[in-house]
Amino acid sequence: MSQSTKIRVLIVDDHSLVTEGLTNIINYDPEMTVVAQAEDGQQAIAQYREHQPDVTLMDLRMPRMAGVEAITAICAEFKSARIIVLTTYNGDEDIYRGLQAGAQGYLLKDAKPNELLNAIRIVHSGQQYVSSAVASKLVERMNNPILSARELEVLRLMAQGLSNQDIGIALKIGESTVKSHVTRILSKLGVSDRTQAVIVAVKRGLVSL
Repeated sequence: MSQSTKIRVLIVDDHSLVTEGLTNIINYDPEMTVVAQAEDGQQAIAQYREHQPDVTLMDLRMPRMAGVEAITAICAEFKSARIIVLTTYNGDEDIYRGLQAGAQGYLLKDAKPNELLNAIRIVHSGQQYVSSAVASKLVERMNNPILSARELEVLRLMAQGLSNQDIGIALKIGESTVKSHVTRILSKLGVSDRTQAVIVAVKRGLVSL
């Protein structure tokens, strides 16, 4: 198979061992070839512009610019971009944000090589690929009450260990208003205290410590 007919892949990940492993798996397949690599979101955009790959594998958490921001930028500039999120993060909020940004696939890094290659082929053909484990997390998110933008701000400050008074100062709102937000956050997350709220929020990808 000639280089021009192979599925051309861009890998975006800040861990060189991961990038090297993915490159070996993809290049071993006679129908695919890795055309470029990037270590962060900014490099990803530059490499995408230069190579315009058929499929991009994108990590979520990276220095300088994260995956969701890079996906958003690439999809805004290239309407036909086909991107698969490939990450260790399986919180339902991470998954939702990745797909909402424009990714057509979402795969966890513990996937078997055959599943990865299959996902690349499926997304290259114009279809979506979401593994069953990821799909169940998405359903979970749809069934969970959604936190408002202000509640997310309060939750992130809670995760930093700030008191209601400190949160109020940071957000320029009254302490009683903060208490109301905290009560609603606990209710929506289905927990009884702030510590549990932070644990659930980290697990779901709503906040990162």
